[in-house]
Amino acid sequence: MAAAAATALATGCVGGDGAEPTTAQSYYLSLGDSLTVGVQPDGNGTPQETPDGYTDILYRALYDSDSTLRHERMGCGGEDTTSFLEGGVPHCDEQYGDTSQIEAAEDFLSEHAGRVDLVTLTIGGNNFTGCVAGLDGGTGPTVDTACVDDGLERVESEIPEIANRLRTAAGPDTRIVAMTYYNPFLAAQLLGGGAEDPDGPAAPGDGPRLGEAEGELPFDASLAGYATDVLEQLNESLRSGFAAEDIAVADVESAFDSLDGGVPADSSTGMPANLRSVCDLTWMCDADRGPDIHTNRAGAQVIATAFEELVR
Repeated sequence: MAAAAATALATGCVGGDGAEPTTAQSYYLSLGDSLTVGVQPDGNGTPQETPDGYTDILYRALYDSDSTLRHERMGCGGEDTTSFLEGGVPHCDEQYGDTSQIEAAEDFLSEHAGRVDLVTLTIGGNNFTGCVAGLDGGTGPTVDTACVDDGLERVESEIPEIANRLRTAAGPDTRIVAMTYYNPFLAAQLLGGGAEDPDGPAAPGDGPRLGEAEGELPFDASLAGYATDVLEQLNESLRSGFAAEDIAVADVESAFDSLDGGVPADSSTGMPANLRSVCDLTWMCDADRGPDIHTNRAGAQVIATAFEELVR
């Protein structure tokens, strides 16, 4: 009897008369791509899920204030806006029982109606990851501009559907928070020679210079403006698409100084602020494990803080 009473007290499963719950289980549902599940490169540079994604850090902070909160970690590495709606990433389809992530989320929200306090979502970045080639060396990094245009079009058309379906499934009172993205590809400026002089001759290992190959641009210093423009278009589509369904958006773009191309007065590296943040908060500039677009633990903490400011 004493053991049973102690268990009941610890879990909050019964009231004083042993009949009614004293506390109800509540849920935090996290959805999205590899950032959601803490993917980072291991010692060999192979991407692996970790318990140190921004959602895990956010959950630990929220749990400190509400021990009834359970984290339903439903993201999957590799998801973009299209696969989020339709499936198509094999390991993700298997995870969701041969359905899509949005359908799995709708099922969970229906099953736990009235008990989901928070939904977070990170989606859209993988619309572009297949557009960049050569980050691991070879002829130098390049970007397929037609692929980027397609990625932007899919974000613009599919985010409103994702937002609508999530809001409909969650109901009007559930807090839903999405996020903007940082720009990891700024670090590609550091990967090839000749970046200091975009108008000069290509150094060995460089891709073709800007304008030299239709539809394929080298991702060096001459492309910083292009990358920033793409990021702005992506994040504006995310903000507007989510706002229509009263979904808040964590400003990760600003948290990573993504649009600040100036060199801080106290800089010891001469790097612009946005590139410095990418190097400090992701694995893009790590010589042993990178380049890898994912956040390190410091970067995950920065994202978690941006979410927590809205959730609190």
